[in-house]
Amino acid sequence: MFVSTAYAQAAGGAAGGSGIMQIMPLILIFVVFYFLLIRPQQKKMKQHREMLSQVRRKDKVVTGGGIVGTVTKVDSDHELTVEIAKGVEVKVQRDTIAMVLSRTEPQAGKTPQPANEDKPQGGLLGKLFGGGAKPAQPAPPATEPAPQVEDAKDDEKTDGDATEKKAD
Repeated sequence: MFVSTAYAQAAGGAAGGSGIMQIMPLILIFVVFYFLLIRPQQKKMKQHREMLSQVRRKDKVVTGGGIVGTVTKVDSDHELTVEIAKGVEVKVQRDTIAMVLSRTEPQAGKTPQPANEDKPQGGLLGKLFGGGAKPAQPAPPATEPAPQVEDAKDDEKTDGDATEKKAD
């Protein structure tokens, strides 16, 4: 009779503590997702917004569709006129600019900022898997010696012909 009562009390006490332990993995997963995915994405979006706000005339830009052009006029806070070929100008929304390839010199009194800052991106996962590393510079093309042209006589020879002529 005393043994069954002891088991019932132990089971009831353990159930209260296990509720918190069941929620802990969910909280841990949320924390990991926040630091590995959400926070780096917010940081990247903030840098992109700053880049878009600094776009000015004569900057060379790439649109989201991959079109490369030069900003000829800043129409408003939301529109730019971009020259994509000589005499061909299109209006694009500022949000569609994906990247600024080259910047013009700022007005006097302002410090210049490079278009593509070499800041690591990608957060912790990018650092772990090399996503934030600078791209490797391609090796300069090696100059190979020009291939030597063999005489037509050598091409016509076969192995048997060469050994017969040497034997003579």
